[in-house]
Amino acid sequence: MLTSNIKFKNFNISKLKNLKTLKNFKNQNWFKKIKLFESLKTNYEYSYTKKQIRKICKSKNFRLIGMGGSILGTEAIYQFLNHKIKKKFIFINNLNSKFNNYKKKIKATNIIISKSGNTLETIVNSNSLINGSKNIFITENKKNYLKNLASDLKAEVIEHKNFIGGRYSVLSEVGMLPAEIMGLNERKFKRLNYLINNKIFLNELIKNVSAISKFVKEKKFNSIILNYDYKSENLFKWYQQLVAESLGKKSNGILPVISTMPSDNHSLMQLYLDGPKNNFFTFFSTNDKISDKVNNKFLQKTHSYLKNKSFSKIIYAQKIATEKVFYKKKLPFRSFEVKTRNEEVMGELFCFFILETILLGRALNVNPFDQPSVELIKKETKKILFN
Repeated sequence: MLTSNIKFKNFNISKLKNLKTLKNFKNQNWFKKIKLFESLKTNYEYSYTKKQIRKICKSKNFRLIGMGGSILGTEAIYQFLNHKIKKKFIFINNLNSKFNNYKKKIKATNIIISKSGNTLETIVNSNSLINGSKNIFITENKKNYLKNLASDLKAEVIEHKNFIGGRYSVLSEVGMLPAEIMGLNERKFKRLNYLINNKIFLNELIKNVSAISKFVKEKKFNSIILNYDYKSENLFKWYQQLVAESLGKKSNGILPVISTMPSDNHSLMQLYLDGPKNNFFTFFSTNDKISDKVNNKFLQKTHSYLKNKSFSKIIYAQKIATEKVFYKKKLPFRSFEVKTRNEEVMGELFCFFILETILLGRALNVNPFDQPSVELIKKETKKILFN
């Protein structure tokens, strides 16, 4: 078990290195200096108030406008916990003029998010959607495009803390303001206080980090996520950005690839099983009790073993079968099995992957908090548009 909410099977690798160095990470000075961890704790102070939340919640429909870390975490929350949410959210997360024109027809409150306040795509999308709508901005407390626009519109501005990078911001104002609007309990997401003192969690995390750093040194750069839960697709899009943007430096890094299961049994699985051995794998599933069942009326005798079986049970059987084949073929994999869908589980998954990424940055000798090469594209785009 990783926690009481998550059954975890770690990579089956012996003689891992750096375990002693990693084991004491939470007491080391470099770790204590990382301020973003404050947002993962229950006593984090937001730059918005409960009174503001109650006022915003009067709206029924919302448009969240942002890119990358400004929006991916909230999309993950909305999809994973949709059964608990009554508000309607639309996510504007890329440039598409036809999409934006269509969404103009829907009356909604805009929540516009960019840490820098100068993200090109967010500026363009908000430009076409702000007219006639209520607008709330989340951006740094400094002079930038969105802050100036908010001032012109006399719109509400909520501070994006400058010590929290976008891809690490899901448990700060960026993710928790929308979560509270959705009717979710933000305090239940905050699991770092509990996890950092949980010996089982920490031991599994450290073994996991040591194993992945070993794979990278062996030129296994592809992290294949075998996702058996369609409501977790956005969770792994969030994870994809977190890992790729944080660790892809100095000719090093990890490429996270999301594989939709079980459909990819019929497309990519042959490659995973018998192709190049430059991958390591993550199995992910949830224990959903409510699921459609096979219609016995039209079931042929040859497949009587499917009688009364639910879709979730069939998918779970496929997952276990695939794990057994991976084990026999000695393919490296870990497995997450989520017992229930709630805020605590999401908080534990967010914390696990954030800690994993930061510790991997340390192990691989890269800075997990910057993205220098992405800035080059932004500068070149600006030059072209000026011509």
